[in-house]
Formats: sequence, C-alpha cells, structure tokens
Amino acid sequence: MAILHAEAGRNPYDRGLTDLVGEMSTRSEEFRSRWAAHNVRFHRTGAKRLHHPLLGDLDLTYEAMELTADAGQTLLVYTAEPATPTADALQPSQLDRPTKASATTTASDEATST
Repeated sequence: MAILHAEAGRNPYDRGLTDLVGEMSTRSEEFRSRWAAHNVRFHRTGAKRLHHPLLGDLDLTYEAMELTADAGQTLLVYTAEPATPTADALQPSQLDRPTKASATTTASDEATST
C-alpha cells in the first residue's frame, strides 16, 4: 500500500493509477480503509508472507534498492532463508514439477488432437 501511495504522490495525474485506486476502493472495504489511512512509510527491508497458488505460503525477506540511473525506480529483491520450507518450495526441481492445471491442459489437448 505504501508503494502505491508513493507512486500516486509522484504521478498524481496518472489516469491508469487513478482508475485502479478507484476500482479497488469500490470493490474492497479493506483497501478503502487502508488507502484512507495514508500510511506512506516505505520500508527498505522486511519480511513478507505471500501465497502462491501452486507453491503455497512463502515466507520471504526483502530489500529495496533505489536505481540511481532511473529516478523513481526501485528494485525489490526477495529471498528465502536457507533450509526452510520456502527455500525448498523455490528449488528449481520443485518449480519444474507438473501442476494439476498443466496436466489437465495436456490431457484435453491430446483428446482434441485425435
């Protein structure tokens, strides 16, 4: 939310951003109240829990780095602590495993090609 507020402050006439905030405000009471709180603190480091639809809950640490060559651009780097369930889930061998959705697509593709 803080990053969205900061961007709105940098570009107050950005039509796409204004439309997005308006749409989110009409669809979500939580968004509306958090947006109205104007909490614009920007955290350079911290921890986030994200939910990935295939991998599940991921506990990540992050660091924000300003890109001096591009004013207004920030690079966020997320990492998983070693030897944790999140690190295990993000291993390439886990990312390459077939998903239920891809297996369904493959089966339906084969059925239509015969």
